[in-house]
Amino acid sequence: MLLRPASPLDLPRIIALERLPEARRYVGQWSDDHHARALSSPDARYYVHEDSNGVLQAYIILLGFEQDPRSIEFKRFVVAQPGRGLGRWLLSELLRIVFDEIGAHRFFLDVVEDNLRARHLYASFGFVEEGVMREATQRDGQWLSLVVMSILDREYQIRIGVAPAGS
Repeated sequence: MLLRPASPLDLPRIIALERLPEARRYVGQWSDDHHARALSSPDARYYVHEDSNGVLQAYIILLGFEQDPRSIEFKRFVVAQPGRGLGRWLLSELLRIVFDEIGAHRFFLDVVEDNLRARHLYASFGFVEEGVMREATQRDGQWLSLVVMSILDREYQIRIGVAPAGS
């Protein structure tokens, strides 16, 4: 199994991954309590990936299940050791979950403008840049812009070689 739903027992390891220097550079830092509330909320789904020894290698947070489960936000994606291909492997599985299991129409995210590795990864999977939220977040006292990206169900279906419904 590539991804499994997270449980409250996973929270200390999720938080430890989020605090790694590479993750701190690109993702927001939630308090332990914020994560605990989000994990128990019907609006969020957390997924984790462990290696064969049970060591947490990645976690993902999806949001938006209470408002409109056809438009899902890809809130957080943290990989313990970026640049080794795990993110690409997990993103492929996540897209399958979001579109084939959840039945989403739109899957969207925002990414810090200078996170070129992530932007390239998302674009390689068919995510389209929709715009920029100027100076929308801070890192070390500096304002940073966020790039909004999304992929639609029909774009995903074309990517995997399935004709979209109605074509």
